Amino acid sequence: MNDLKNVTIDDSALPPPTPEIEQERKVAIFDLLEDNSFTVPPRDGRTQPVPPYNLNLAIRDRRLVFDVTTESGDPVVEFHLSLGPFRQAVKDYYQICDSYFDAVKRLPPSQIEAVDMARRGIHNEGARILRERLEGKAEIDIDTARRLFTLICVLHWGG
Repeated sequence: MNDLKNVTIDDSALPPPTPEIEQERKVAIFDLLEDNSFTVPPRDGRTQPVPPYNLNLAIRDRRLVFDVTTESGDPVVEFHLSLGPFRQAVKDYYQICDSYFDAVKRLPPSQIEAVDMARRGIHNEGARILRERLEGKAEIDIDTARRLFTLICVLHWGG
């Protein structure tokens, strides 16, 4: 099921990403568009337009913004999340990614695997936080949450 048809990141106010960050973003968006689950529950007694949706992620006024529209661009919902609950997971993920990028360049596969396992654990924690923060706003599966967390990290890295 692919509820998200298009995913964009509003990084217009951010410095250009490093090649590693740009690669993370491209992979996360590609994987997200290949397979995702993103359901917007009805609000205020109204039914929501059915997927597929477009999703634009941004940071505005120090808040994470999810702007969801229909395929034709009509508004579905926009919600803002505090960045506070994500800060530690993003910081940890950024540090482990630095270690991972460094390990890939100079360490044997067994040591790269250990760093990658730690990276996955932190990534899973970030995805769990995201699913909790989206409760009542959007329903997403764990794989969608993991990919969206990567994109949240990309926004943080640039900010």
